[in-house]
Amino acid sequence: MKKITSLMLSAVLIAGLTSCGNKKAETEDSKEVAEEQNDAKFDDTKVEDDTEFAVAAADGGMFEVQVGQLAQTNATTAEVKQFAKMMVDEHGKANEELKAAAAAKNITLPATLSEKKQKKYDDLSKKTGTDFDKAYIDLMVDDHKEDLDAFKKEAEDGHDADLKAWAAGKVPTLEHHLNAAKTAQDALKAAKK
Repeated sequence: MKKITSLMLSAVLIAGLTSCGNKKAETEDSKEVAEEQNDAKFDDTKVEDDTEFAVAAADGGMFEVQVGQLAQTNATTAEVKQFAKMMVDEHGKANEELKAAAAAKNITLPATLSEKKQKKYDDLSKKTGTDFDKAYIDLMVDDHKEDLDAFKKEAEDGHDADLKAWAAGKVPTLEHHLNAAKTAQDALKAAKK
């Protein structure tokens, strides 16, 4: 009887330790996990630069879609809602293209938003009305400036021909998004006057 009790106690203890270990994995930054997995798979620093671009592009693309969905619900102006729909549609398509390219090259992409992007999403989700519209569009202007720089850099300096071509192909779209975000930003400023 003592043997059975001690075996059961051991099983409960092991199960408890295992679940604690899983909780740690669940709270890890998905972007960091993807980067670590790619670092373990690829030794070449040239390839690592391309995988880091792919991971960052995936994180940014997921973010654009998720905040776009939020804006479609929470935005108060038609122009902001229309911009948000464009973000969901076009970044959603780009995300699928990137997933296919990454899978073909055995590149691990993040499954969820990075902690940094999740915090931005959470902060935005607390805003309402015109404060939401302004914060969303300001975020989109800043985000697309950063994206454009990263995509241009990959298009010029990337080592993987497929990722380099994909990035180059997205530059005009990102430029269009940036201009549309600036137009919406100007419209919001004019409406406040």
